[in-house]
Amino acid sequence: MPYVYAPTRRAVLKTAIAAVAAGLVPRAFAAEPMKIGLILPLTGPFASTGKQVEAACRLYMQRNDDSVAGRKVDLIVKDDTGVAPETTKRIAQELVVQDKVTVLAGFGLTPLALAAAPVATQSKTPMIVMAAATSIVTSKSPYIVRSGFTLPQVTWPIAEWAAKNGIKSAVTLVTDYAPRLDAEKTFVQRFTNAGGKVIESVRVPLRNPDYAPFLQRAKDAKPDALFVFVPSGEGAAVMKQFSDRGLKQAGIRMIGTGDVVDDDLLEGMGAIAVGVVTSFHYSAAHDSPENKAYVDAFMKANPGTRPNFHSVGGYDGMHVIYEALKKTGGDTNGDKLVEAMKGMKWTSPRGPMSIDPSTRDVVQTVYIRKVEMVNGKPWSVEFDKVENIKDPGA
Repeated sequence: MPYVYAPTRRAVLKTAIAAVAAGLVPRAFAAEPMKIGLILPLTGPFASTGKQVEAACRLYMQRNDDSVAGRKVDLIVKDDTGVAPETTKRIAQELVVQDKVTVLAGFGLTPLALAAAPVATQSKTPMIVMAAATSIVTSKSPYIVRSGFTLPQVTWPIAEWAAKNGIKSAVTLVTDYAPRLDAEKTFVQRFTNAGGKVIESVRVPLRNPDYAPFLQRAKDAKPDALFVFVPSGEGAAVMKQFSDRGLKQAGIRMIGTGDVVDDDLLEGMGAIAVGVVTSFHYSAAHDSPENKAYVDAFMKANPGTRPNFHSVGGYDGMHVIYEALKKTGGDTNGDKLVEAMKGMKWTSPRGPMSIDPSTRDVVQTVYIRKVEMVNGKPWSVEFDKVENIKDPGA
């Protein structure tokens, strides 16, 4: 009988290792990386939003490792410039088809998130909306989970606070795109129901806005207060024109959602912002151990830049992704990941929060804040709060 060579177990293993090293067979024992496609406006008028979100996402990975549940995390960042929904949709398609991302994330404005929603649905890819704040966003795909905020959620507390604190009449000034409907409608409804009167509603164009004539209209109406909603990055221009047009000197108080005193811009506004009262889900001045550690780490990683509300949308969005992957044991199936995200609870730098399992939207505390000078710099200092707010616009 002829001799038949029977390789030893050690020889088989040695041959397999050599083949893997040579790239001849796949590394079956190493899980594929989890790729996150982060779509943000990194240039253009809303670049501050994108830069804050990206910085926070990278900070989360720095503080929590770039691997989770046995998978390396790859962050693929794309700039959609923030102005053309069709660009965002094309980028989302390329990330899913060509880059084979596990998760889509980011989305600086509502029209951009809405454009990408069908891509998430068709490909069954979880889509973490970190910034866009219109109520309808999560209803546009069963794969959308929000980690930021909604405008009705942060608007109604300031409407009710104003009516209870000597403000009897108001003019609303909002940027004319989808979220303004949420902000304007919510403020008017809540303020009126609480006994206030809205004299006029002023709408400013989204692109290349000149606030001066609109603020003059508001001044001429002689309200007790001006309610303002503008996108992140526009607050400084509004504040300057509010001062230049003499509204404060005319006895008109500025109130609004926290976008108008964005932490990213507030220090540059200086003393003219002092006294502005807003309601919002995050302030860099939030007094908690988690936030102090977050602000310190963010400012060390990004010298000269305060984290703003969009940054925590990115930071918490990464937390949702990481924790969901832990729950699935590293399984990147889209349906399983979204299911793992539903009902999730944790303590964020902004405070306690959770994901509503029925709407996949964020539930959180909203704070009433007033801009004050602290150690020579303006900060939005919280003095009241409303806990466990779901999106009232859903």
